[in-house]
Order: sequence, then C-alpha cells, then structure tokens
Amino acid sequence: MIDGISANDPIFGQTAGPTQDLDKSAFMKLLVAQMRNQNPLEPTSNDQFIAQLAQFSSLEQMQVVNENLVGLAVLQQSNALMSQLTDSSVLIGMTVEYEDPVSGEPIVGQVSSVKIEEGIAVLRIDGQDVPLASITAVLGTEPPDGGEGDGGTTNDGDGE
Repeated sequence: MIDGISANDPIFGQTAGPTQDLDKSAFMKLLVAQMRNQNPLEPTSNDQFIAQLAQFSSLEQMQVVNENLVGLAVLQQSNALMSQLTDSSVLIGMTVEYEDPVSGEPIVGQVSSVKIEEGIAVLRIDGQDVPLASITAVLGTEPPDGGEGDGGTTNDGDGE
C-alpha cells in the first residue's frame, strides 16, 4: 500500500543514493577552514561571510519546518483514522444495507463491530467484513429478519 508519508519518499525520508548532510558542526568547521586558508591579500568580504551564515541559518530553519510538517502530517493521518473509527462506531447494532461486491445485489445485515484495516473503516456485518464505503443505507436498529430486537425502534427521524 502506498500512503502519503513514506520512509522512501524523497521529501520526507531517504533519497536514492548516498546523501551528505551538512550539519551545523560540519558547516562551522568548513567555514573556519575557509578562513584559515584564505589568501591574506584577498580576504573573504564581510558580505560573503554574512551571506554564507544567513544561507546556512535559512537551511537549518527549513529543515526544522520540514520535520514539524512531517510530524503534523502523521498526526493528521492518525486523526483521520480515529475520526473514521468514531464515525463508524455509531453503526454498531444498526441494520444496514450494502452492495455485495461479487453479485452487486443489496444485502441487509446487522453491524456487530468496526475496525480500521489498511487505512479504511471496515464493518463486521453478520460475520462478513464490509468496507464502510459499501454501505448504501442505514435501516435502523430492528434486526434484518424482523425478529425480536430492542422494541422495533427505527432510525426514521420522526422522533416517535
């Protein structure tokens, strides 16, 4: 399965081939070496020195922002999964209609549980796992066979 955040994603994770990250310590060592080895007759100007420091500072800030965005994306994905689970859990005990994936025929059954599987909400209906997207109607709380239930209460919205 491919998801929006992957360890092999070049923006959020590893890139193809070897990488050479220049951290703060390495940058400062390089800068000191540059200053030691510069031509005394043509020293690096203050403007160039300040520009290099500003460029590194900007890069460092962008890396922090990127790390924060990755964390935010992971939290948002987790929140979306929990929202699906919460929204689907109200269907537990309800009689629903769904489309049979093989025949396309409508099937009526009662939801007994809900789980998240591969990033989507899946309902357990009369012993069968059914994706939430396959539900075509919520019929109420009356058992699908018309037998004894919780008093025949339906969810028809008339308040009676």
